[in-house]
Amino acid sequence: MGDGAALADRIAERRAGVGDPGALVGELRRALVLVPYDRGGLWTAEFGGVRWVCGFTDEAALARFAEERAVVDGAGVVERAWEYATFRGARLLDEVIPAMGVPAGVAVNIADPDASMLFPPVVGIVPDAVAVDADVPDEGRDL
Repeated sequence: MGDGAALADRIAERRAGVGDPGALVGELRRALVLVPYDRGGLWTAEFGGVRWVCGFTDEAALARFAEERAVVDGAGVVERAWEYATFRGARLLDEVIPAMGVPAGVAVNIADPDASMLFPPVVGIVPDAVAVDADVPDEGRDL
């Protein structure tokens, strides 16, 4: 339990339009997620008014991200070792995200266009106290 392969499998199911959204969130909570360091902190990106913690299901997914960053940065090849921390997904969602002090979620495997998944800061994923939709009626809400 808790390996990144199981999370990657659940992501693939949801991207294919099958699988249970709740099971996907549960798998993230159990999974060990690799989060690279950036300038002394965790690697994050901002998009759509949300700060996203970038996590990866395994070292191969992190390596693909490092390769993409090298291209974006103009280096063409990975020129440095990428240090990372390993977090249980539940810790990311329940401790790290609330401590950020801004709307934040988890972006998994962002260098893999066909295998990535966003876990936004909404009820059912992050604690209600930091969910952006905590005061919105739950009619029609789907994970």
